[in-house]
Amino acid sequence: MSDNHENQHHIVPLSVYYTIFLALMVGTALTWWVATIDLGPLNNVIMLAIAVTKASLVVLFFMHVKYSSKLTWVVVSGSIFFLLILIVLTLNDYLFRNAATFG
Repeated sequence: MSDNHENQHHIVPLSVYYTIFLALMVGTALTWWVATIDLGPLNNVIMLAIAVTKASLVVLFFMHVKYSSKLTWVVVSGSIFFLLILIVLTLNDYLFRNAATFG
């Protein structure tokens, strides 16, 4: 048998999972609370920041990316990079659609 780094599994204590679950529940409650108050355009910004934080916790701990190999980090980083490209291209089309007037 080979003792490569990739073959070893990292054992995460249950307390970490409970802490992350509690953080996700607090994030959900915080998102609900922000939705009940009127902050104007900041509502969306704050709720998206909370959502990105919660998604990061899920990817890092529940999907075990934090303890994975560098190749896994490259794949996750590449996915986020291409998602940002798609968002930028979509926003570019949406924001500047009326700027080009024909005729």
